[in-house]
Amino acid sequence: MGEIEVPPFFLCPISFEIMKDPVIVCTGITYDRESIEKWIFSWKNNTCPLTKQVLSTTDLTPNHTLRRLIQSWCTLNASNGVERFPTPKPAVNKAQIVKLLNDAKSPHSQMKCLRRLKSIASTNETNKRCLESAGAIDFLASLVNFSSESSNGSTLDSDDDGFGFTRAGDEALSILHNLQLSETGLKSLAGKNGELIESLMRIMKSGNYESRTYAVLLLKSMFEVADPTKFISLKPEFFVEIVQVLNDQISGKASKAALQLLVTTCPWGRNRVKAVEAGAAPVLVELLLDTAEKRDCEMILAVLDQICQCAEGRAELLKHGAGLAVVSKKILRVSKVASERAVSILLSISRFSATPIVVQEMLRLGVVAKLCLVLQVDSGVKTKEKAREILKSHSRVWKSSSCIPMALISSYPS
Repeated sequence: MGEIEVPPFFLCPISFEIMKDPVIVCTGITYDRESIEKWIFSWKNNTCPLTKQVLSTTDLTPNHTLRRLIQSWCTLNASNGVERFPTPKPAVNKAQIVKLLNDAKSPHSQMKCLRRLKSIASTNETNKRCLESAGAIDFLASLVNFSSESSNGSTLDSDDDGFGFTRAGDEALSILHNLQLSETGLKSLAGKNGELIESLMRIMKSGNYESRTYAVLLLKSMFEVADPTKFISLKPEFFVEIVQVLNDQISGKASKAALQLLVTTCPWGRNRVKAVEAGAAPVLVELLLDTAEKRDCEMILAVLDQICQCAEGRAELLKHGAGLAVVSKKILRVSKVASERAVSILLSISRFSATPIVVQEMLRLGVVAKLCLVLQVDSGVKTKEKAREILKSHSRVWKSSSCIPMALISSYPS
């Protein structure tokens, strides 16, 4: 198809590819549906890409005339290897969604309706927003709540895999996650008196791996837009289940979401202590030992930095045989962000938990040599300041030690 000249008005102004589903925005410009939906909904833009005008509405009108022209052109050029695009499925309207939601209230048709809703949501972003505006969020959340409460004491209508969470609840949770809710929708979920959070905690405790993954991913999205002051009242059980998700390593996405939840919640109230009491420290150290992925390392170190700001957290880190060693090892090996976090952890240890045994251990493990190296390379101003403070604090013990290589001793602060 490279030698065939494609009419320029067949090409999407965003992707510069032939449009499969041309739609018109309120400014009168036509784009391919997939591209303009990404522009508006995924990338959060409120302007027309071509004219730069503010979009007064995000409604997209199918350009049937242009679509038929493109399909005809593709048919005429089939002998040259041009494939004709199928006619897109028509977008659903609010009335259709409302009818489906009403039908889904009947136990006999519930699963069929939920699968239909899932199929509609997977088609395009416009359908997702239509589901949201038709009240699907409240219905799906109520179904998740009901299912998790029912399965808490009964396995009625449950799958045969030994887990109590019902099939309908599992499907509803899957749809909620895949809807990629707007900020307004997520705030609505987060503000329902914590009922959904309780339900998601129960699912993380007793659901199968897929439903546990959806639960932690949905929690992460909700907490990104929630009022941070609400984090103060989080129950210890919340941290127990988040740490268990990390420990089980049910999926990469779930682990990243669980780490982000700890990063978000630990700074508030007594959450650091709650996380420590849930067993976060040893689990995080083990994860740090096993991962080389940049973002994972940065988040693990960020959480360890938080929990080391309390005595319980520092004690648990030092209690782990590889705690100090792995934190030190990540300095200058991952990123500047990771190095600053790791040095910050060591600073907390140096300030508040530096017993003679710990001071000697830091020397023996090469922590002191690594801190000297930090002062010699481009590691960032804040990281160097923290490293310098640690080295000065224990210079009487460390400065004359033979454990520090001669090449590094010159950088030891006076």
